[in-house]
Amino acid sequence: MTDTTDDIAEEISFQSFDDDCRLLGSLLNDVLQREVGSNFMEKVERNRVLAQSACTMRASGIEDTAELLEKQLVSEISDMTLEEAFTLARAFSHYLNLMGIAETHHRLRKARNMAHMSRSCDDIFNQLLQSGVSPEELYNAVCKQEVEIVLTAHPTQINRRTLQYKHIRIAHLLDYNDRPDLGYEDREMLIEDLVREITSIWQTDELRRQKPTAVDEARAGLNIVEQSLWRAVPHYLRRVSNALKKHTGKSLPLTCTPIKFGSWMGGDRDGNPNVTAEVTRDVALLSRWMAIDLYIREVDSLRFELSMNRCSDRLSRLAHEILEKETSSVDRSESWNEPLNRSQSKTYSQSGAAFPRKLPEGAYLPSCTECKDGESKYPKLECPGSDYMPLNRQDGKAASSSDTLFLDSDKNLCITYENGTVANSSYSPSASTPRTVSFSSGQLLSQRKLFAESQMGRSSFKKLLEPSLPPRPGIAPYRIVLGNVKDKLMKTQRRLELHLEDLPCEHDARDYYETADELLEPLVLCYESLQSSGSGILADGRLADLIRRVATFRMVLMKLDLRQESARHAETLDAITSYLDMGIYSEWDEEQKLDFLSRELKGKRPLVPPTIKVAADVKEVLDTFRVAATLGSDSFGAYVISMASNASDVLAVELLQKDARLAVSGELGRPCSGGALRVVPLFETVKDLRGAGAVIRKLLSIDWYREHIIKNHNGHQEVMVGYSDSGKDAGRFTAAWELYKAQEDVIAACNEYGIKVTLFHGRGGSIGRGGGPTYLAIQSQPPGSVMGTLRSTEQGEMVQAKFGLPQTAVRQLEVYTTAVLLATMRPPLPPREEKWRNLMEEISKISCQSYRSTVYENPEFLAYFQEATPQAELGFLNIGSRPTRRKSSTGIGHLRAIPWVFAWTQTRFVLPVWLGVGSGLKGVCEKGHKEDLIAMYKEWPFFQSTIDLIEMVLGKADIPIAKLYDEVLVSPSRQELGAELRRELMTTEKYVLAVTGHEKLSQNNRILRRLIESRLPFLNPMNMLQVEILKRLRRDDDNTKLRDALLITINGIAAGMRNTG
Repeated sequence: MTDTTDDIAEEISFQSFDDDCRLLGSLLNDVLQREVGSNFMEKVERNRVLAQSACTMRASGIEDTAELLEKQLVSEISDMTLEEAFTLARAFSHYLNLMGIAETHHRLRKARNMAHMSRSCDDIFNQLLQSGVSPEELYNAVCKQEVEIVLTAHPTQINRRTLQYKHIRIAHLLDYNDRPDLGYEDREMLIEDLVREITSIWQTDELRRQKPTAVDEARAGLNIVEQSLWRAVPHYLRRVSNALKKHTGKSLPLTCTPIKFGSWMGGDRDGNPNVTAEVTRDVALLSRWMAIDLYIREVDSLRFELSMNRCSDRLSRLAHEILEKETSSVDRSESWNEPLNRSQSKTYSQSGAAFPRKLPEGAYLPSCTECKDGESKYPKLECPGSDYMPLNRQDGKAASSSDTLFLDSDKNLCITYENGTVANSSYSPSASTPRTVSFSSGQLLSQRKLFAESQMGRSSFKKLLEPSLPPRPGIAPYRIVLGNVKDKLMKTQRRLELHLEDLPCEHDARDYYETADELLEPLVLCYESLQSSGSGILADGRLADLIRRVATFRMVLMKLDLRQESARHAETLDAITSYLDMGIYSEWDEEQKLDFLSRELKGKRPLVPPTIKVAADVKEVLDTFRVAATLGSDSFGAYVISMASNASDVLAVELLQKDARLAVSGELGRPCSGGALRVVPLFETVKDLRGAGAVIRKLLSIDWYREHIIKNHNGHQEVMVGYSDSGKDAGRFTAAWELYKAQEDVIAACNEYGIKVTLFHGRGGSIGRGGGPTYLAIQSQPPGSVMGTLRSTEQGEMVQAKFGLPQTAVRQLEVYTTAVLLATMRPPLPPREEKWRNLMEEISKISCQSYRSTVYENPEFLAYFQEATPQAELGFLNIGSRPTRRKSSTGIGHLRAIPWVFAWTQTRFVLPVWLGVGSGLKGVCEKGHKEDLIAMYKEWPFFQSTIDLIEMVLGKADIPIAKLYDEVLVSPSRQELGAELRRELMTTEKYVLAVTGHEKLSQNNRILRRLIESRLPFLNPMNMLQVEILKRLRRDDDNTKLRDALLITINGIAAGMRNTG
């Protein structure tokens, strides 16, 4: 959870928030009394009271008394045994998490109860019409909008998924508690449910004991779609449509989707050797499989709902054709080779055991709420081998508790019976291939009889559960058409299962859905039929929601982006050119590279010989391009090149992609499915950002590339800008200014060649990595940079914070839509005069020099950083599949931005955000430009946004806590460096307040300040505990119990700061 989700509501009722905090805190106290005893709870309460008193004294300006109370608290913590410290850390960590749940709940409640929500579609549409935009212009702008939210697996989500779901259940219970019609008995049951959830949380291990795999991360992202976005998207689109209808007289077209979703989970291989070509392929197939599975469930519900017989002539004809086709194709055979009946055929087609399980439906909902508890639709894999395939019913339960069907290692079909005997026959995945029996005819007859008996009960129940088809289409035509849709979806799903296992599939192309348009066709036909038959109210219900889901999620839920570092592509071309005796590619200058790449791209033959022998790293790159060529743009979105710095970086990927598509096409004997992937350069460092416009100009000056963009990508060039590495490279202020200028330059370059541009923002969750409220971020972009199109990442913890609940997801989607619409139709103001740009340059220059002189040029800084923060211990959190460093170097340069920001956030120093800013502002103010800065803050959205975000972070910084880390953990010889940095922090606060005109930090965000203050009685002791545990651990670094205690404090501080990295 994070403080940057303030888009949800501007204000919250602190009375009701305090009530909920007291309720949850009281219940946690009750649980702890039972779990750890009253004696220890007295210590917990004493620590809390000491911390609360110190906070009160400090807030009142009585610093000396506050300092004495804090020293007493530190002393008591240092006297604790390890077991006591561990338990106290757990208790305060859970208090902070429960407060976070209460905060989120109250934001939602306030938003729900507001009659007029700011930044909603209704609000912004009205503003635009009042400002002179015509209804037609507004309607067209909304319909043409293309926003893509890309979910990434960046390792910043610190909570285990198990605990995330328990927290969601508590949030649902708080929501249920708000109901005015709850009776005494209902409320007592609700309290019991809350106690159960809190007890369950306390008894659950908070720590991940193994690193997640890349597939685990992808599955977590897909679960966000299933648990939240699947419900949120139709609700959000209804809001957009209703607001459009109100203000323009026209509804949003049914298949129009202003927002879509992408993913990096399973595709981002930059510095992560665990993301292989095989992982990418499996995740892409899993995403398609889950999409089909969700559609099957929706179609099932629709078949029940659309029982009417009035329909259009066109639908009636289609239903009649389906019945005739099924009647003519029914050739029921009693032999072993054919399914016994249609139900069994459907059952068999769903036995896709190769795919991972999902959380049971409704697992995140509490028992007392009105929800539908369901069981997992995914088969449970408990297997003798990876090919285990239980024969499953449609609801996912095992066919029998005693009889099991599976494939052995030789693909033989085996049945294990209750008495333990195993029978088998050779298995063929294709119904058209005759099966070879591997035992005698007597045994075969016996096994056929046993198999038939094992099906008899299920077949009978199936007939009862599934009504037979009507004899003629006039009875229930919608059910006939939707039944056919379901059959094709199930065959599509089965085809994916065979594809995953590399088994042959001989389905007729007409028997499954290849594209979303094929699936939409019968659904839209049903919709039009209902509308024309006077049943529009039914058409606009569940059916319209399903059509909108298909239009949004297509056949893949989220298209997967691929990302790789530019150096890996150069290594691959080195291997190829060396093998072909053409020299070493990376030793050529830029013009030689471009000549070679352009020449090869114009050719029609593959470059890479099929017999080439290359190193494993090179083979992995080539294999990734083969996977992309095989599955194509139906499954994948963009190919992102990290650390891009030259035009040749882009053409190198275009060539490798073209070569793989030629090779795969030749093997298949037909063109590759889907189109080529968009190739997107990612400019990350300050140096690369400054050269971004020149790179794009060079690319577009190449005839082949420009024609390729026009022909294959609708004249659209996509460019990604990175916020994390630029911030670590030069400091947050300089990074923000360089990003602003880079976007202006890229836009100008594309305009020169008549090419449209889509900017892809690689924003992190924390402000140190480019995070911040969505609306504020979009509204502060350069004019012309958001022209109806935008891509942006949502990373790690932000995915759960913004999209974990359907209500928050709806609000976030609406904010994205309105912010992009406003930035398109009423672009943010540019700097009023050239002088403002010059002042920004000067502030940036001084800020960057100050930042780099400390971080990169001070020889003591690296050792200070390692001593003063828990950076070295963060790796034990197991929160991500990728390493914390791109390379094995120990320097700051190769450290990833996430642990860099994460470590400083833990100590409450948050240095990456403010370091250098104070020097820059001070330098300009001392030259007499203070009034200019005040005017810039009032009139220039970009400058105001930058300063406001820095001020918000300064409000979270805590100098006494940061000083404690130095005094206890840092060597005496380096403590002066810490003192200098604390003085720099105070200078930054002084000049930020001078520019904003505020008397105290966060004066313009009193809600946030109040929330931060409410956490301090639990957060401050957590920091003191962390210091004490770090001190002990660094003397006994093999003590696993100490390490666990440290990780608990890291979890708790992250919950209190509501940010990780």
